[in-house]
Amino acid sequence: MNERKNMWVLFGSAISVSLIASSVAVWLLSYHYSRLQFDLLNTVLGKVAEREPEAQKIISVVLKEYTESKSKNVSENAVLSALGYRVSDFSGALYGQNALFVSAGILTGILLFLFTFFHQNHLQTSRIQALTDYLEQVNSGKPIILSTSGEDDFSKLEDEIYKTVTFLCQTKEAAVQTKKNFADNLSNIAHQIKTPITAISLSLQTADLKQAEKHLLRLTRLEEALLVLARIDAGTLILRKKKSDVFTLLVLAADNLQELLTDSGVYVDIPKLGEMAVNVDLDWTMEAIINLMKNCMEHGSGTIHCSYARNPLYTEILIWDEGPGFKKEELSHVFERFYRGKNAAKGSIGIGLSLAKELIERQNGTIRAGNKPGGGALFEIRFYSH
Repeated sequence: MNERKNMWVLFGSAISVSLIASSVAVWLLSYHYSRLQFDLLNTVLGKVAEREPEAQKIISVVLKEYTESKSKNVSENAVLSALGYRVSDFSGALYGQNALFVSAGILTGILLFLFTFFHQNHLQTSRIQALTDYLEQVNSGKPIILSTSGEDDFSKLEDEIYKTVTFLCQTKEAAVQTKKNFADNLSNIAHQIKTPITAISLSLQTADLKQAEKHLLRLTRLEEALLVLARIDAGTLILRKKKSDVFTLLVLAADNLQELLTDSGVYVDIPKLGEMAVNVDLDWTMEAIINLMKNCMEHGSGTIHCSYARNPLYTEILIWDEGPGFKKEELSHVFERFYRGKNAAKGSIGIGLSLAKELIERQNGTIRAGNKPGGGALFEIRFYSH
């Protein structure tokens, strides 16, 4: 379609240039012939006036009548024909000049046509070369911003090429990052699995079955957490959202931790602050809350406090403990996978907080870790209404 359009544009340009050249040539010829007629008439009448001075008045009257006449028809008085003269007797010497003018007009038209053709071809070649150079730089690993050269037939092609290159570069970066994350996760998984397997092996050698059972339980929790993270990364974890009461959500999470809470001597304080509903998957959100409470239980003492409130933008849930809180250098790493702080509990995997963050953020929520002004680690969860 573009080739046909370009052919029509080129053809139209050639016709336009030829018409312009022909018009200029015709105008020049007309002017030239008018000048020749004036010179010829001036010469003839000059000779007549020299031989018959009295005829000058008659010549003046005749010329005045001719120039003022609207019809200017002199065919009735064919004096030259009666005297035996023909047109060729006066124009024979002008054929060479006429041919010169015609040739000049044709040559001008050809030159203008060739200039238009080669100029258009040069522009197209330059644009194609610019796109080729851009793609070569992209292939060499040096992508640059594609500079536009105006609106023409190549503008849309430039836009599509730039969008495609940008998408491919982003895809490449994402693939490289995914590969790096996979390698890091694989290394961390190998390290996490190695520890309980070694402990189980030693426990079996010393016939300490209770200790072996404890490490097997840890290995089972690790397996379950890794499977959930893998489903999240693959996008296959289905979250079935429905209206869930915040108080009920917190109570169910605490009930699931009751045995551990009792063993640790920790109490969970969940006040009744009125009905507030959030649109979440109850089971998986409860899993996230359990991981946050478990972290507070392992690093705090006494009581785990909960609070919640609502405004037109979001519903906020606060969970905090009475422990020393997070160290300043640890705050930026709290939700990283397999990260374990200096004061991490024995047997901690380092997945719980990361898993909680993934589950909350996939439900139009955010989570932030910080410290209470008076001490204690604080988790701030927000589920947005829109």
